[in-house]
Amino acid sequence: MSQEDQEEEVGKLAVRLANAVVLPMVLKSALELNIIDTILAAGDGAFLSPSQIASALPSKNPDAPVLLDRMLRLLASHSILKCSVKAKEKEEIERLYGAGPLCKFLVKNQDGGSIAPLLVLHHDQVFMQSWYHLNDAILEGGFPFSKAYGMTAFEYPGTDQRFNRVFNQAMSNHTALIMREIVDVYKGFDGLKVLVDVGGGIGVALSFITSKYPQIKGINFDLPHVLADAPTYSGI
Repeated sequence: MSQEDQEEEVGKLAVRLANAVVLPMVLKSALELNIIDTILAAGDGAFLSPSQIASALPSKNPDAPVLLDRMLRLLASHSILKCSVKAKEKEEIERLYGAGPLCKFLVKNQDGGSIAPLLVLHHDQVFMQSWYHLNDAILEGGFPFSKAYGMTAFEYPGTDQRFNRVFNQAMSNHTALIMREIVDVYKGFDGLKVLVDVGGGIGVALSFITSKYPQIKGINFDLPHVLADAPTYSGI
C-alpha cells in the first residue's frame, strides 16, 4: 500500500471514529422497536420493505418508512442486516431487508440469552450520562457514575425501577449465554451440595447449575432491589 493510500485509510478511520456513536444508537433503536424480531418473524430468508416493517410499529407517522429505511441501510452496511433491491414502476427501486448472521445474537435463544439487552444497557441514558464525567474522574479522582449520580452503579438501580429492570435484563441475558457454555465443559460442580452465588443477580447462573446438578442447593445473594426482580427457580 502506497503512502497516499495509507493516509487515505487513516483519514477514513478518523471519519468513522467521529461518527462512531451513530451505529450503536441506531441498533439500540432497532432493538427497542423490535425491528429485528419483526424481520425474523416473517420466516427464514424473508426480506421486508421499510413500509412492511413500519406497519408493525405502534405509529401513524407517515414518514416512518423513510426514516426506517435510513436506519436499516446503515445496519445493512455493517452486515447486521442483509439488503436487496426490488425494481418498481417509473425506474424507482425499493430496498428490502433481511436478517444477517449476527441477528441470532440479538434475539433470545432457547436458553433466554441475548446480547441485545447488554447493548441497550450500555447505551441507556443513565449510563450515557456518566461518560460526561470521565474528565472529572481523571482530574479529581473517583468514578464517573458516582460523580453523575452521587452513588455507585450498583446502588442506583435501587432508586430507579425502570433502570433496575434494564440492568437486570442485561446481566441475566449475558449470564445465560456464558453459563450455557460453562456447564457443558466445567466439571467443578460435581459432588457439591450447597453453592452460594454472591452478587448472583436474579439467579440465572445458579439456575443453570442447579438444573444440571439437582443435588445442589443454591443460595443467591444480592442487593434487595435485585432480588425483588428475581423469578423463582427450583433448587434456589
